[in-house]
Amino acid sequence: MKRHRKAEVRRKTKETAVVLKLNLDGSGKHSIETGIPFFDHMLSLLTHHSRMDLSLKAKGDIGVDAHHTVEDVGICLGDGIRKALGEAKGIQRYGAAVIPMDETLVSIAMDFSMRPCLVFQMKLRRSKIGTFDPELVEEFFKALGNHARITLHINLLYGRNSHHMVEAVFKGFGRALREAVSFDERAPQIPSTKGIL
Repeated sequence: MKRHRKAEVRRKTKETAVVLKLNLDGSGKHSIETGIPFFDHMLSLLTHHSRMDLSLKAKGDIGVDAHHTVEDVGICLGDGIRKALGEAKGIQRYGAAVIPMDETLVSIAMDFSMRPCLVFQMKLRRSKIGTFDPELVEEFFKALGNHARITLHINLLYGRNSHHMVEAVFKGFGRALREAVSFDERAPQIPSTKGIL
């Protein structure tokens, strides 16, 4: 049976305007415009490895700082994932990935628990990757995790190159997400002994 778990999210504040459409049961197609080239690249990797389809347009006060745009994209992506899942009947619920990127190794684990929690164990060596502030990686995943209502652990096992570290995290999140939202054909009910997530 073909499924289409889709969502559309719009968010407008005095600082940003975000329009997002996603399909969890896609093929990784994406159209992403945030005005932040490195962030666009990372989101395209996340989308490709999750196999969800994503259309995203975001405008923000990036002349001041990219923080508001990155955070609000995280909020909208988290809201979209949660909305598309609905009751989350039949999903695997848990997802994990260990991703190498040259000299770097990163582990990602997630649980669609409805108990938002982020453990982010990663220290980046550079203050900038191009013009992108690496501190915003944690802010993005904090916003996404809170709004998707997931428990999320992101750990840098080792590495030297900050670009490789961040890229491995976005790819790993995509792989773990794909696993967590995939269907368990042997368990079509809500994946909790409580009967609710």
